[in-house]
Amino acid sequence: MQHPEDQRRELGLFLRSRREQITPDQVGLPHTGRRRTPGLRREELALLAGISATWYTYLEQGRDIRVSEQVLGSLASVLRLGRHERDHLFRLAGHAPAAQPVDDEPLAAQIAAVPRLLQPQPAYLIADNYDVLSRNQAAGELFLDLDGTADRPANFLRWTFLEPVAREIVVDWEVEARGLLARLRTLAGRRPGDPRFTRLIDELHANSPHVRAWWPRYDVQAQQSGRKRLRPPGRGITEFVYTAFHPAGQPELTLVVYAEADCPAS
Repeated sequence: MQHPEDQRRELGLFLRSRREQITPDQVGLPHTGRRRTPGLRREELALLAGISATWYTYLEQGRDIRVSEQVLGSLASVLRLGRHERDHLFRLAGHAPAAQPVDDEPLAAQIAAVPRLLQPQPAYLIADNYDVLSRNQAAGELFLDLDGTADRPANFLRWTFLEPVAREIVVDWEVEARGLLARLRTLAGRRPGDPRFTRLIDELHANSPHVRAWWPRYDVQAQQSGRKRLRPPGRGITEFVYTAFHPAGQPELTLVVYAEADCPAS
């Protein structure tokens, strides 16, 4: 489990990052001359949220104070947090149900076989930390070098940030990589102290300057379906649609299926 002091520090850093992204104009405050720091001042945010500036300062500093859901809701409103950012804020403040521990039982053969049943559409099954548990041939051909071993499974975050070929295949690499990192923060926030996440985050920080630059932004994002431009090996830029599903009773697993955007339905 994550130490309470570390979680309070994470809460303070998250609040500060969001405070610095809100301009006075956005919340109807008048201009008051040149500002030394971007965004709102602490006392301005506290005033708008209806709380003491001193108390808010303690919260941002990671002091050991208890914050109510009402106060968190006020802060989320002033900071204009989206639904997933709001959920992340509440979790960091201890107002969300603890995530259930991940089952260490091996992946059932019938679930592992699903991506192969979806051939020729690229499909893979990932854990909540983006370890690739199963994929079909089409996915292996599309996402080159997405390889692993029994002791070290392939991982989509490692592939995206640490494999050079990822930037050749993912056309809008920076946009996609930022979104993937934001989803990692969201998922890691639901499982504080989980060694699967801490090891992965440490490895990415050690080896990717982009992760070191973007992680302090405290972006969060939920997993979603959508469109993605890829450059399949030997082909030009191709737009794909992708959809994510959770196997029944196993929300920690995600099945992702790709199809070319202009492919007619069969």
